[in-house]
Amino acid sequence: MAPPVAEAPPVAAAALPAPPVPPALSLCEPRGQTPLDAASRYLDEGRAQDGLACAAQASALAPSEAAAHAMRGEALAALERTAEAQVAYARALALDPDAPEALLGAAHLYAVQLPSSREHDELGSLYAERGLALAGLEPGWRERFALLASIAFNDLGRSGEALQRARLVLQHQPTDAEASYEEALALFELCEFAKARVAFSRLTGDEVRGGLAHHHLGLLLEREGKWAQARVHFDKARALSPEEFPAPPTPSEAEFREEVARAVAALPEDMRRDLTGVPVRAEELPAQDDLLSGEPPLSPTILGLFRGPSLREACDGRETPCRSVALYRLNLARAVRTREELREQIKVTLLHEVGHLRGEDDQELAARGLE
Repeated sequence: MAPPVAEAPPVAAAALPAPPVPPALSLCEPRGQTPLDAASRYLDEGRAQDGLACAAQASALAPSEAAAHAMRGEALAALERTAEAQVAYARALALDPDAPEALLGAAHLYAVQLPSSREHDELGSLYAERGLALAGLEPGWRERFALLASIAFNDLGRSGEALQRARLVLQHQPTDAEASYEEALALFELCEFAKARVAFSRLTGDEVRGGLAHHHLGLLLEREGKWAQARVHFDKARALSPEEFPAPPTPSEAEFREEVARAVAALPEDMRRDLTGVPVRAEELPAQDDLLSGEPPLSPTILGLFRGPSLREACDGRETPCRSVALYRLNLARAVRTREELREQIKVTLLHEVGHLRGEDDQELAARGLE
């Protein structure tokens, strides 16, 4: 009989680091108000820590009151304790799915404060649209929800809806700079370039959005081949917002062609086989006809484009070759900060376009991290 096998000693589970303990809250000083009203006053005064103390007391005294948890979420968001704010808003909306304070706060958290991603922007738009649909809103609430919906829709590339929501705000608040910017951005993304140029020109003196306005005016002039005028606006944008608009690592046309060729050569064998007879072209900017080839139009800042039917479909014989891929030098350079990042972005963009060649749509590609 075989000797017994000694059992291995149990492996101790790795200890997870304990989450940071938030600082203890001070006592709420309501100064003759209810804790909830005091929390609102403190937040209006920019005293988020005091606002959180009173909001916490309000939610402790009335744990089933959605407004109290929404106020706590607002205070936590102001303190950039976003994970806790998410839970506070979730609790408020679990108690009352139509609580306007919670919907507004959650929409702002996901559409504005948290890093932009498809999931965050979709949640922001859903909360904003639900708030916008509420009946009996007090004056000003409808415009606040519409603005957040416009921001989220623009980030999602749903520019037609973003334009509608921005104009809803501007009907009642025609000088609102945030809504004016979202309107201008939507017009640009919808390729209504003349209207976008007028809209952005109105915002060049805005303290917050001046850099963005100059950058987009540069993009518009660049499309017209007015390189010197475009450079003036790009330089102004960089001077106003150096972190947002650093000098792009733009390769020469010859260098870019070499980078694209290297990216194609580095593809897996099956992808290179699928690209047989499909030219991969290095181009400067998307052509107007390409942008307007579908409905809605493509964004002028796209990094690449697949033209023609997928491999699952037959060519119609009108063009030879009937399929091609374009990668755009200027747009790709502006999407990154270093040459190393540029090489990686060329690779990702090429994989995205090969996905279209194989019949995948944008949602499928986004799910694979090739957005």
